[in-house]
Amino acid sequence: MAGIKRVGVLTGGGDCPGLNAVLRGLVKASSFDHDIHVVGFEDGFAGLIKDRTIRLDADAVSGILPRGGTILGSSNKDNPFRVPAMINGELTFEDRSDEAMRTFDRYGLELLVVIGGDGSLAIGNQLAEKGMPVIGIPKTIDNDLGATDVTFGFDTALSTACGALDKLHTTAESHHRIMVLEVMGRYAGWIALEAGLAGGGDIILVPEIPFKVESVVSAVKDRKFLGRNYTLIVIAEGAKAEGGEVHVAKVVEESTDAIRLGGVGDWLAAELEKRLETEVRVTVLGHLQRGGSPTAFDRILGTRYGVHAAECAAKGMKNVMVSLKGIDITEVPLSDAVKELRRLDPQSELVHVARSVGTRFGDE
Repeated sequence: MAGIKRVGVLTGGGDCPGLNAVLRGLVKASSFDHDIHVVGFEDGFAGLIKDRTIRLDADAVSGILPRGGTILGSSNKDNPFRVPAMINGELTFEDRSDEAMRTFDRYGLELLVVIGGDGSLAIGNQLAEKGMPVIGIPKTIDNDLGATDVTFGFDTALSTACGALDKLHTTAESHHRIMVLEVMGRYAGWIALEAGLAGGGDIILVPEIPFKVESVVSAVKDRKFLGRNYTLIVIAEGAKAEGGEVHVAKVVEESTDAIRLGGVGDWLAAELEKRLETEVRVTVLGHLQRGGSPTAFDRILGTRYGVHAAECAAKGMKNVMVSLKGIDITEVPLSDAVKELRRLDPQSELVHVARSVGTRFGDE
């Protein structure tokens, strides 16, 4: 495949700060260094299925570095192997991967760059198994992809969550309240742990460490005994009580990720108000964590990922994902990238540091 001249690119799944930085890095490096023409597919895999494209050149990506979102648009409801369709009034699913393959061939493409999280990269891996050469770029605010140390978008989401904690701290202290901040992360607690650590969370509840409500109550009482009449609790959307289940806000059958987590913050607040004579207020950050201008870290990481993907393409590499290992950008087999989620180790140094400064995890 060495010497390829035409590649496609799409941004799949939820949007994420830094997507435009990746596109800019990929397109400019492809154009300036390797004379590679880039075709962008609109709205994730929908563009590949329905043949919706835009030409991406240096002019098209000029000025997009600080912008959030993605100029290509995105979607988490268009898996080519499971496209929703209404037949006789009933929701069903069709395999339209052959149409995706034909679109790829129609534009004379030699490689598809898939920028996405575990769901989008799993689809990319399926297309690779079907014969389409693919390079993946790891994107998710959840930081839960196992084959890279960091995903772009995480740092921006973390900064948003930390900033929210800073603001909640002042009102919690003023009104002597318990403040619960529910953050994203799905089944991994990276946002909750690091935002809680950076923002001075008194209690951090993560999916990897099931908590006891009574232990949370005890932690609040301990703080009150010491004269601290407010408490900041950071809870990941995928956190669950010991012996309990995750809280599901809704199920979207046509989505590539049907389960929508949410509601655990309100549930915890209700449980605490039963046991404590203190007002409990809940803030759910939700999609605020996905939006806005990316941090400098995410702009640089996204640019590095995009440039390295262009270099991999120029070398004729296929079916790999670009990855950050330590301080170096490298690549790993695409199949390895989707094997397992990267979750917190309850015995990790970060958890130890949090415990050492008095943070409670509700498991005592």
